[in-house]
Amino acid sequence: MGILIIRKPATRSEIAEMSSEFGAFIKLAVDLEREILAGGGELHADCEEALLQDGSKQEDVWGGDWYPDTREVGFESLINIRPRQDNRGLELQLPGLRQRFETVVRRLLEVTDGS
Repeated sequence: MGILIIRKPATRSEIAEMSSEFGAFIKLAVDLEREILAGGGELHADCEEALLQDGSKQEDVWGGDWYPDTREVGFESLINIRPRQDNRGLELQLPGLRQRFETVVRRLLEVTDGS
């Protein structure tokens, strides 16, 4: 399936579509300024590219994963290696950015029973 850009809380069918590639998790790129995300696909870089084509700035986009069954957020992605932004590893290390990343992911992907 393709990559979806999520601007408002995702539906169960959107979560299912985005998780079709790997099943247990969804690869993500999150624009922390616009508070939107792209999910699905094979690579974090594919999600990042979808956001960039949608008008995001590269310095605002960070990668990670969402595990729908356990509701856990992962913070590792090759797109996070950015020495010029003080993030030197795969993991999103900057505490403020990590918190913002998790907040956006949970707001958009943490489907409740009413969704």
